[in-house]
Amino acid sequence: MNIADLASKVIGDKRRWRAYKARTRQLPADYRAAVDALERYLMFFGASDGDSAASMFEDLADLFERAAADGTPIREIVGEDPVEFVEAFLQNYTKGGWVTRERDRLTNAIKRAEQESEEGNS
Repeated sequence: MNIADLASKVIGDKRRWRAYKARTRQLPADYRAAVDALERYLMFFGASDGDSAASMFEDLADLFERAAADGTPIREIVGEDPVEFVEAFLQNYTKGGWVTRERDRLTNAIKRAEQESEEGNS
């Protein structure tokens, strides 16, 4: 399965996906390369429900379109650590995603273990 097929499956509405891709193709080459790299990361770690994923990619296109229009350097957008940037970006769209569920599951398991330990020491 190629990335376009995966994206269509993940985000559902193909019209929104095609519109997003058309928008990103219009970006200058360096901005497009940055968006492509972020998109690849987001495909693996981004929102898992179609509407959130579509909104996430549309917002990414908005951000880079505005930056390109303003002449904002890419490093000014993503900072020194692109992973930190994309993880912060993802925080707006992760509700319901498997990564968020697993993070919540881990946090809750540690809290329960801590409570059981405190109860056992009482």
